[in-house]
Amino acid sequence: MKKYFILLFLLLTTVALQAQNYPYQTDVLWVTTPSKKDWIYKVKEEAKITIQLYRYGMPYDAEVKYSIGPELLPAVKEGKLKLKDGKAELSLGTMNAPGFTDCRLTAEIGGQTYTHHIKVGFDPEKIQPYTKYPSDFNEFWKQAKAEAALCPMNVEKSFVPEYSNDKVNCYLVKIQAYKEGLNIYGYLTMPKKEGKYPVVFTPPGAGIHPVDPAKGLFYAEEGMIRLETEIHGIRPDLDAKTYKEIANSFSSPENGYLVNGIDDRDRYYMKKVYLSCVRAIDYLISLPEWDGKNIIAQGGSQGGALALVTAGLDSRVTVCASSYPALSDMVGYLHGRAGGYPHMFNKVTGLDKPEIIKTLEYYDVVNFAKNIKVPTFMTFGFNDDVCPPTTTYAAYNSLTCKRELLVTPINEHWSSDTTKRAVLAWIKTQLK
Repeated sequence: MKKYFILLFLLLTTVALQAQNYPYQTDVLWVTTPSKKDWIYKVKEEAKITIQLYRYGMPYDAEVKYSIGPELLPAVKEGKLKLKDGKAELSLGTMNAPGFTDCRLTAEIGGQTYTHHIKVGFDPEKIQPYTKYPSDFNEFWKQAKAEAALCPMNVEKSFVPEYSNDKVNCYLVKIQAYKEGLNIYGYLTMPKKEGKYPVVFTPPGAGIHPVDPAKGLFYAEEGMIRLETEIHGIRPDLDAKTYKEIANSFSSPENGYLVNGIDDRDRYYMKKVYLSCVRAIDYLISLPEWDGKNIIAQGGSQGGALALVTAGLDSRVTVCASSYPALSDMVGYLHGRAGGYPHMFNKVTGLDKPEIIKTLEYYDVVNFAKNIKVPTFMTFGFNDDVCPPTTTYAAYNSLTCKRELLVTPINEHWSSDTTKRAVLAWIKTQLK
């Protein structure tokens, strides 16, 4: 049974200030409040918001421009309104089908432009993916896993003192995966205390960037073995400048890894990535410190997508936790609705070809979600434009397993430290 936990964060806390809607050290603060406290309406029900604007903490009477429309798509209504005592009410209208409406606000104050936006949902629990499920989906991945399993699992492991402490040992590992000569790297963090522990596989967010194990040390500190990986076969301990140079060469929408080989399901770059996730599980359960029972896939954004993929691809996974997953119902744009990151059908022309759409059917998160049989937890915010809630619900609604949902409406593409620890707390409730 779904559980909705609505976290309306205090606007002046450090957490809220990290959001794009609330930039750090600003003189101007927007506060937008929907007429429904959970930000969710029924289809054809009118949605209203109250807009408040403060300058130096005092109500400010500005003229506000607004545009309203389906998220990440052109506006269907535009206009202006004048705030009185820094406040006004605005009707967002309604939607005739399940989805999300986005209201974007702009005000000119003191020669500067200040923007804000808010999304509300209409029957989001009824959103269904447009991505088709291939009849040979399971057969394709069964064969791919069998071929990848023939590759020897060669491992190199070295101690990393700078990320270790009195409770945790950290190691840099290099694991051969998919084909001989192809590797993934990751940081393995383990409790120092001898014992048997659950294992957690954490794939990375999108892009080409260093892995920072320091942010997830609390998993090992609380009794988990955690492997946080990269996916490109690039050492994660390279300096930031080198990573930036690599990313600048291979991360554009036109030539990035997420479109590399996309016209062929067998040559698509992400095939190696998905099968490397299975190899990461191979490695984790080979550790003598594994408790022999619990295997968790956990991540956020692209990592949230790969956590769901791993749980749908590998029956050994016992628990899945995914935050604002990418790669979900990516063809949505071709049907007049927001599509999942990397928004390829909204950013790069010429990709709406039958062979590309067919390839993505074998790689879209919604199809892996349909195969997940283990308890799954998802969390995300409505204001996220990177991994829009329409597409996250498309994945969540595809789950037929035991599932739980933590919605934090105000959030954009981020989650608070409190929410991150709530994910671990939920994982602990699912351990055998």
